[in-house]
Amino acid sequence: MASNKRQQWNEEDMRRAIINVQSQNMGYKLAAKTFNVPKTTLRRRLEKQDSSKGYLGGRKATFSKAIEDEIAGHIIEMETRFFGLTSKDLRRMVFEVAEKNKIKHCFNREVKLAGWKWVRGFLKRNPQISLRSPESTSLARAQAFKKPNIEAYFNALSNILEQYNFLPENIYNMYESGLTTVQKKCQKIYAAKGRKQVGALSSAERGQHVTVVCAINAIGTYVPPALIYPRQRMNEELMNGDEG
Repeated sequence: MASNKRQQWNEEDMRRAIINVQSQNMGYKLAAKTFNVPKTTLRRRLEKQDSSKGYLGGRKATFSKAIEDEIAGHIIEMETRFFGLTSKDLRRMVFEVAEKNKIKHCFNREVKLAGWKWVRGFLKRNPQISLRSPESTSLARAQAFKKPNIEAYFNALSNILEQYNFLPENIYNMYESGLTTVQKKCQKIYAAKGRKQVGALSSAERGQHVTVVCAINAIGTYVPPALIYPRQRMNEELMNGDEG
C-alpha cells in the first residue's frame, strides 16, 4: 500500500509560496511545484479560506470543538436529570444553536432540524455518548433518589442489623417489578456510554398493573414469586387451580 503523502509540507514553505504568488513572481502551479506545497491549499490560503495544516479539505465541521464539548456536556447533564434528549430533540437543539449564534450551516431550514449526517459525525467525534433505551422513572422516584436519602436508608439498615444480629438465612432482599396491561416503549435517548442504568421521567401510567415480587436471602434461598393484583375486593376466580 502506498504511503500517505498528504500534508508533508511545512508552514514556512507555504508562506514563501503565498508571498511569491501575491507579488506575481509566480503563478499557482509554479509556486506549488517550487515550494512543494499543494496547489489547492495554496489557492484556498490566498482566497482567505481556512486551510491551516490539519485541514484536509472537504466540508468542515459546523461547530468548533469547544461548542461540541458544550453540546456533549449538556446531553449528559440532561440525561442525569431524567430529561434525556431523543434524536429529534438533539437535531432541533443543534439547529437552534447554529441559528442563535449565527453559525454558517447546511441544516434543513424548512423543518428546522440538523441532518442525520451531522448526528453520525458528532457521535464519532464524541464516543462517550451513545443512543440508549431508558427505563421509565416516575417523578416521585426521581425526586427521592438523592444521596442524603440513600445514606439515611443504609444507616438505618446498619443499625437494625447490629441491633438484632440477624443470621444470613434470615436476611432477605426483595425486588418488585410491574407488569402493565398497556405496553409503551420509551424512545431512545442519548446518554453517557457505559452508564449501567438510564432513566426517563414518565407521566402517570395508564392501564392496570400487576406487581411481581421476588425475594432471596443471603445464602441463596428464594421465595417463590408472588403476584399482587390491583383489586379492592377479592375475586374467587383468581384462586382457581391453587393447591395451597
